[in-house]
Amino acid sequence: MTAVRVGDITKNFGKTTALGGVSLQIAAGELFFLLGPSGCGKTTLLRIIAGLQEPTAGRVWFNEQDVTALPTEKRNAVMCFQSYALWPHMTVRDNVRFGLDVQKLSVAQRDARVEEVLHLVQMSPSADRKPTELSGGQQQRVALARALAVQPACLLLDEPLSNLDAKLRHEMRGEIRRICKHAGLTTIYVTHSQEEALSIADRIAVMKDGRLAQVGTPAELYHQPASAFVADFIGQTNLIMGKVVARDGGNARIETSIGIVTAHVNGQSASLPDQVTLSIRPENVRIIAAAAAHIDNAAINRFAAMPLELSFLGEASEHLLQVAGQPLKAMSMPPRFQLPAELTVEFDAQDVLILTQ
Repeated sequence: MTAVRVGDITKNFGKTTALGGVSLQIAAGELFFLLGPSGCGKTTLLRIIAGLQEPTAGRVWFNEQDVTALPTEKRNAVMCFQSYALWPHMTVRDNVRFGLDVQKLSVAQRDARVEEVLHLVQMSPSADRKPTELSGGQQQRVALARALAVQPACLLLDEPLSNLDAKLRHEMRGEIRRICKHAGLTTIYVTHSQEEALSIADRIAVMKDGRLAQVGTPAELYHQPASAFVADFIGQTNLIMGKVVARDGGNARIETSIGIVTAHVNGQSASLPDQVTLSIRPENVRIIAAAAAHIDNAAINRFAAMPLELSFLGEASEHLLQVAGQPLKAMSMPPRFQLPAELTVEFDAQDVLILTQ
């Protein structure tokens, strides 16, 4: 297996800086995601790792070998594109065999390798069909099989599920993880879909404007975002600006547009700046009847609210509420279809995250 390291990678296109000093270490066998909005530089970084573009500055290593100056074929890094790039006149078997035909293998070895990867991606029954006879998900499996057949040092995936419908994307996410982990491949996966990244990644690098905003596991990024950008990009959240007006060791009291909010800060309140941003996930906001408010508890924030909009999401409902004239999102599971005109929302102090960036 191959570990990948990029050191201080910069890429300029004329006067535009696409990447501004990106450094990463990706462990051997890791399923690593590059996640960010369009134009953040994630595909440019992937292409530099693949050897399809040269960096303006910086280095790329596969294990301990500096591969910055090596062409793609010398790196043995295989890239799968959004379009799958299958030969329409060839069968599935011949498409998978294509990359092996340039390797110095016997016919028997090539045949065995083709059958092995077709079995791995569960496409053996369709080996004699043409790509035009396959569904989008099946074509994606064939593209993966073709990449796996040459036993790459690193597998690079550029938005591989973008052409599939929502249900098929959901099914293929798990399949891609199964295939990559079974093959023991170091895989670098580019996407702008937070759901894809959170559901199957070992670790994620969130990118913004050609730089790294944060690197961590899905749980770390979701529950411990380093900035308001990461908190807002990874899932949904309510971001509320505020001023710290009191600190008492374990808690801080923050003056905001919806009122005074108490946040648990694990004894670090003395180091907080005066101006902060609060992140409150919608699933942590509870909706209760105005008359059913619990007994006062300093660890629970409670505010009067009015319902504005409701979105039915199947297993849950998303509610846009108004609190002191400000919008606030809440989630209900199971879904609720009717809310009283006047209600109360509450959320625990430990669920209020204080962001200083």
